[in-house]
Amino acid sequence: MKVLVANLGSTSFKYRLFDMDSETQLARGGIDRIGSPESSCSVQIGDWSEEVTAHVPDHAVAVRKCLSQLTDAEHGCLKDAAEVSAIGFKAVHGGRVSGVQRVNDDVLSAMAEMNDVAPAHNPPYIAAMRLLSEQLPEIPLVAAFETGFHATIPDRMRYYGIPKSWSDDFLVKKWGFHGASHRYIATRSAELLGRDDLRVISCHLGGSSSICAIRNRQSAGISMGMSPQTGLPQNNRVGDFDPYVLPLLMNKTGMSLTEVLAHLGSHGGLLGLSNGLSGDMRDLEQAAAAGNADAQLALDMFTSEVRRYLGGMLVELGGADAIVFTGGIGENGKQLRTDVCANLQELGIELDEAKNDSAKGEASIHSANSKTQLWVIPTNEEIIVARQTKQLLEST
Repeated sequence: MKVLVANLGSTSFKYRLFDMDSETQLARGGIDRIGSPESSCSVQIGDWSEEVTAHVPDHAVAVRKCLSQLTDAEHGCLKDAAEVSAIGFKAVHGGRVSGVQRVNDDVLSAMAEMNDVAPAHNPPYIAAMRLLSEQLPEIPLVAAFETGFHATIPDRMRYYGIPKSWSDDFLVKKWGFHGASHRYIATRSAELLGRDDLRVISCHLGGSSSICAIRNRQSAGISMGMSPQTGLPQNNRVGDFDPYVLPLLMNKTGMSLTEVLAHLGSHGGLLGLSNGLSGDMRDLEQAAAAGNADAQLALDMFTSEVRRYLGGMLVELGGADAIVFTGGIGENGKQLRTDVCANLQELGIELDEAKNDSAKGEASIHSANSKTQLWVIPTNEEIIVARQTKQLLEST
């Protein structure tokens, strides 16, 4: 079985192709600037790579272009496009629909119901999925929702302090996201430590960040709530925020509610804290080293929020067997890992600075005296989606 895992943007289509018999990645590639006069179409198959420009008006044409590259007579890894058993999507928010689903009208309608709380994610996915369903009916589409991994979170960790009818009738709950990443960390940490009964805190830190408490390979708590804008500050999204400030901002700025929310979702987070300097941790670290106080504030606030959620997850789990750093920042942020773990020896958490400084790829970074193991584990969301897609196809 061969599964193509898609990552969609409003004007982009990126993918990885897996042979699920061996869970081997056969190819990766994508198309940028869909809808523009010229789009960049790239593919990498083994040691061979190609990048060409073409007019790609929509996502259906993008998929067909990618399939033509994958079936290239000289370099392709497929004899025929029909070898692709399905396209799997790391879908974000389906509200009443979660888990792993064959894409149909009901699934797309459920996603549309959540557009208000996932405005950057759901609309482009819905549009592309609908188009692909119509124009590529021969390829099954499978949505693996990020919320699915968090179905095991207890109700006491899921509800807000609002009228319960709002939660029951309008599904206003803490759904949680980055499910594919946290599921991978749950699986991989169990393999590395040789146990399924672990208490793991997964720190997915990147352009979008969240912290997940994992018990027995299941989600027990997550920093994100109803929307992907919540929890830790993101690169340009606000994170946790007091809703009672919204009327004040509307009065002071003259913006509508929609405009304020859009601003919080595009000019908040690290970008906002650094006074518009950057939402990229690398830029902020460089600016802070040069004496930029706003950049330093953004770094300090982000670290403090990670530590705050880390402390809450430690209490929820009653300690941790392992803390895992993943995501672009988690995997590459040596200084951030040092700062997050600073002065936690009394909690049984002790970083080995030499290991931390030299860590590349999958690596342990805890000292010999640390009761809690500390790991850097590169995440692999795509293989999780591919596995879920394969499982669904085999069960139907």
